[in-house]
Amino acid sequence: MSSPPTASASPPEAAPGGAAPPDRAPTALARLLALSRNTWRGLTSMRTALVLLFLLALAALPGALLPQRSLNRSLVDQYFADYPWLAPILDDLGFFDVFATPWFAATYLLLMVSLVGCVLPRTVEQLRAVRAAPVTTPRNLSRLPHHASAVLDADVETVLGRIRDRLGAGRRFGWRIAVREEPGGVRTVSAEKGYLREAGNLLFHLSLVGLLIGVAVGKLVGYEGQVIVLAGGGQFCNTSILGYDSFRPGLRVDGTQLEPFCVKVDDFDADYLPNGQPESFRAGIGYQTAADLAAGHIDRWTPYPLAVNHPLRIDGSRVYLLGHGYAPRFTVTWPDGQQRTGEIQWKPVDQATLLSEGATKFERPGVTDPEQRRTSQLAVTGLFAPTSSGGALVTSVFPGLRDPEVAVDVLRGDLGLDDGRGQSIFSVDQGKVESGALTRVARANLVPGEQVTLDDGTTVRFDDVRQWVSLQISHDPGQTAVLVFAVTVMLGLGLSLSIKRRRFWARVTPGADGSGPVTVELGGLARTDRAGYGEEFDRLRADLLDPPTTDLPPNTQPGDT
Repeated sequence: MSSPPTASASPPEAAPGGAAPPDRAPTALARLLALSRNTWRGLTSMRTALVLLFLLALAALPGALLPQRSLNRSLVDQYFADYPWLAPILDDLGFFDVFATPWFAATYLLLMVSLVGCVLPRTVEQLRAVRAAPVTTPRNLSRLPHHASAVLDADVETVLGRIRDRLGAGRRFGWRIAVREEPGGVRTVSAEKGYLREAGNLLFHLSLVGLLIGVAVGKLVGYEGQVIVLAGGGQFCNTSILGYDSFRPGLRVDGTQLEPFCVKVDDFDADYLPNGQPESFRAGIGYQTAADLAAGHIDRWTPYPLAVNHPLRIDGSRVYLLGHGYAPRFTVTWPDGQQRTGEIQWKPVDQATLLSEGATKFERPGVTDPEQRRTSQLAVTGLFAPTSSGGALVTSVFPGLRDPEVAVDVLRGDLGLDDGRGQSIFSVDQGKVESGALTRVARANLVPGEQVTLDDGTTVRFDDVRQWVSLQISHDPGQTAVLVFAVTVMLGLGLSLSIKRRRFWARVTPGADGSGPVTVELGGLARTDRAGYGEEFDRLRADLLDPPTTDLPPNTQPGDT
């Protein structure tokens, strides 16, 4: 059993009444504050920022190596067909829409927070350093990496004037100078240059933050949509999302306040090499701005040659030409003489030859009985070849429109048009075919002008074919900021890599009587690296310490050539 503590064992600071203060464990709030402080310090360290920047680049790799739904959905579908076991796994991880995934957003948000917390304090320190005078001269200059000394037959003011003239023509050499006085008449000179190196480093990181903000603004209030427009007069107006075939809004976009403008596709031309490889795509279009529409100029179209990588910029949006295809036109004539003409785009299934598939759907006019209308619908499905091989099995041998032919199956029955459910414009509901609600009533290969007659006397004629173009409309208010900050990122990187931080000191000590020969000590230090400073310091030493060998003309500094 231990003995009770004596008075000498009591702590120096006693509680009132002479009792020792009890040990107090940190409170939960104190632990939470300590954890928050340490977490913030770790997050805003430059090492963490570099790690997050590396992770962001690593996270962006799938977006560069794999097809993205936001750019080309057909390539994603082709990837699923080529790799049926791997594609679903990658899709669950978000690799086909990388830049919209939560883990990518979390990475660049953490990077932005880290950069802001790291760069802002450094910016404040840099402003203070720029406004402050260079540091005082060290006591022992001989300990510096670069140093020299000599005794000069001149007075203190003459030597100081030579040093100021050599360094402080600093508008040319970039030196900032401070002259100080020490006891005993000793005068010192402190000089420093290369402040823009740290400024370039800060500009790089601040521009990187601005770049991330610009991208984030585009994701919040921007949008992107694709639409197919028939050449030869087809039109599209950016008034609502209903005019788009696909639409990807930003997080703060609901599609109700789009900037209105209209585009009309007058013609389309495509040039191909003899092997079928595309050489150039051109679409002659006209457009109307929001001001034109507001002024009521609905018949005034401004022409514009739209080409790949040559978008139309209109009212803060960009209109790109993505691709093209074909739209066969069919005319159905029923036994009572009524006709309907259908023309809709068919989807290319072979990008090399533009062999296309699709379904052009018809409802018989004048039928009022719901059951009869539902069972008398027609669909012309099949394959279209812009340059047919000419065989019994239709295939395409060239993407240009040289010898068009279509292989069609005519289906009759319930297409599901009255079901109230959306369906693809490129195909019919296979469930209807399997259930017998849709039956094939004819099959034929047709060239323009030919027709096929059904069992009830209805004829289906292949009239002609038109081309369609795929347009992408992109609205990104942050694109200007992204461009500006991308330029300043490169500018800051160039400054931080090309400018060298240097420090130079000189101490001028007069003789014993305060005049006569003076002792001059020089010292130099590279703040960032020593590469190249040895030669520069040697030039400074030669200009300041070596006596001139010849008489110099007036107004000429030592070392000038």
